[in-house]
Amino acid sequence: MRFAIGGLRLGTKLLLLGLPLALLVPWLAFLLLGELERLSVQMQSNQQRLIAESIAISFNGREDWFTDLPVEVGENTQTLVARPIQSTIRPRLDGDMADWLVPPAAMSFGTGDGAFALSLGTREAMLYAHLEVQDDARVYRNPEVLRLNNADQVRLQFLQPNGDDGRIGITLSESGGTTAYRMDADWRFAAGGLPESAVQGHVRETPAGYAVELRLPSAILGSWRLFGISFVDVDDAEQRTIRAITHTGESNLAAYRSPLLLKLLEGLGYSDMHILVIDAEGRVRAETGSFRTDAEAAAARSWLAQAVAWFTGLRTALMPPEAPPAGADVDLAGAASIDRQVRQAALAGQPTARRRRVGDVETILAGHHVVSTQGDVIGMIAVEQNIDDILRFQYEAVDRITLVSLASLFLVPLGLVAFAGRLAWRIGALRRQAASAIDEHGRLRATAFGAGTTAADEIGDLARSIAAMLARLGQHNTFLKGMPRTLRHEINNPLNALNTSLEHLSQNARGAQDDKYLDSAKRGVLRIGAIVENLADAANLEESLAVEDMEVIDFQALVASYIGNCRTVHRQHRFEFRGVADPVYANVADYRIEQLLDKLIDNAVDFHRANSPIRIQLDVLRDQLRLAIANRGPLLPADAAGMLFESMVSRRAAGAKSHFGLGLYVVRVIAEQHGGSARAMNLPDASGVAVAVYLPLAAPPGVPTRAAVA
Repeated sequence: MRFAIGGLRLGTKLLLLGLPLALLVPWLAFLLLGELERLSVQMQSNQQRLIAESIAISFNGREDWFTDLPVEVGENTQTLVARPIQSTIRPRLDGDMADWLVPPAAMSFGTGDGAFALSLGTREAMLYAHLEVQDDARVYRNPEVLRLNNADQVRLQFLQPNGDDGRIGITLSESGGTTAYRMDADWRFAAGGLPESAVQGHVRETPAGYAVELRLPSAILGSWRLFGISFVDVDDAEQRTIRAITHTGESNLAAYRSPLLLKLLEGLGYSDMHILVIDAEGRVRAETGSFRTDAEAAAARSWLAQAVAWFTGLRTALMPPEAPPAGADVDLAGAASIDRQVRQAALAGQPTARRRRVGDVETILAGHHVVSTQGDVIGMIAVEQNIDDILRFQYEAVDRITLVSLASLFLVPLGLVAFAGRLAWRIGALRRQAASAIDEHGRLRATAFGAGTTAADEIGDLARSIAAMLARLGQHNTFLKGMPRTLRHEINNPLNALNTSLEHLSQNARGAQDDKYLDSAKRGVLRIGAIVENLADAANLEESLAVEDMEVIDFQALVASYIGNCRTVHRQHRFEFRGVADPVYANVADYRIEQLLDKLIDNAVDFHRANSPIRIQLDVLRDQLRLAIANRGPLLPADAAGMLFESMVSRRAAGAKSHFGLGLYVVRVIAEQHGGSARAMNLPDASGVAVAVYLPLAAPPGVPTRAAVA
């Protein structure tokens, strides 16, 4: 009998166990990556703080470098102040000052049409200029005309390093780009004819006029004195005559930068770092180097960067950042906030380093104070560097972890399922062989067991245990099968002697009383002999049937003849037989069929109600016949139908004459050996019991098989 699996299968259990293990591997890798990142950031922070300290040591005691401005601001001339651009990213030339972060205050020149507001800034030895121009009629340069003073134009006037006057005209274009030319003394034509590529710019139309953003190297200007910017306004697109020129005049350009400090910083060779020298008032006195621009950051963006961002967010959510250690803070707060904190700490005499994010770039900003000969803080050194190496390591690590995670999520469950399938197959093979060793009636069919007995694991040990158990059961079953024959031999000898003695006693009996006891003893001897014969027959029945000769006979004629004999033997009982109109042929051993009928009739006689008939009915059902014997009497218990045909099973009441429960067992064995089956059931009207035997039909001798009609 095969039982249904009521719980989770072995493969499902292993899969449920393996999935957490498959997820644990990448999770532990992510934890390790997070710790490595913290360690790497800490090491880079310490390195940058040491660099800032080494630079600060070389600047200690040089108060003059921090108190002197490189250019004195004149009293009678307008000063155009170019302040440091606070952004750590090089501004884009797009006409917008948003990337300057904190734009310097604008200076206004002129009124009405042609007036402009000017903002100047410096970064990395470059001068940036932003003009907001009012112009109600925009006239761009005609590129087919060589003369350059016939359209709206921005002019730069300055003193060159050789002492000559410098003139650069910047023409505007509808495409947004600007083109710069070195101009002649009349500002009419380009000197040399070729554009000045070092001066770049962008023009953007606004509701009021233009927004122009320019960038040029400070080295072009030479001296920072006598610098001026003008806007040339042309309103008539046909005549192209100059309507007005608005200019700043001959002005001084002052920037809080020290050429000496810049030269010293550039000589240190830290080109991959952004280094600033800041005085005690927070003004940038020198600046050199850079880490990475916005364009470079955008080019470096990839799916790996997105994976790192996802990982960072996940790790931050699952592992809140710990409080940073003193002296080496790590934070991802706003860039301006971090910059202010580092400056305040360094100018207060406390070296520090912090991590910050500027746009898409993550950097570490370290600061160290510079002291005077008296020990007062006169400035600070700020060293900023991106964490490209750390992020690159993180990109590659996340890439590898992702591949390992996907592989583990696929291979681990697959391996577990394959392993579980192998285990399930071995256990199934073991179960099938164990189930086939004993049939549904409890008979031992096989004593040899070969499934997995050679395996060296627990399943192999279980298979060997079952094989040993079956071998012992086989020996015991062989002993039980031989027991009836032994008993018959051993009991028949004393029974024969006892029977002979009883015969002699019967011959010398002297009265009716002696005859009575002798008859009782003879009946006992005969009963013991019958029991022994029944046991022997039951034990040898299957072996006898296996070699029994069979022939095709008229089964209905055999049954009818047998019932006729029953009426003669059992005159006190009434038998009713109902068959079919045509002969019914079956391939049987007639002697065994009569033995089967003996058991069925004896069973019906023993259990039928007095004065009620015993009915025998033969039917043809498609390709088999059905022989049913029914009697009125006690019903079968609900749990008895499946066990009545087993050996040594009897449902007779206590006190009834001795029975070994072999009758219906013999019926079942004979039916099965003929390719049929036997079944017991209560009658539909609950008045008694019927036992039905099903046997296959056979064609009449010499006639092809016919199709039986139900």
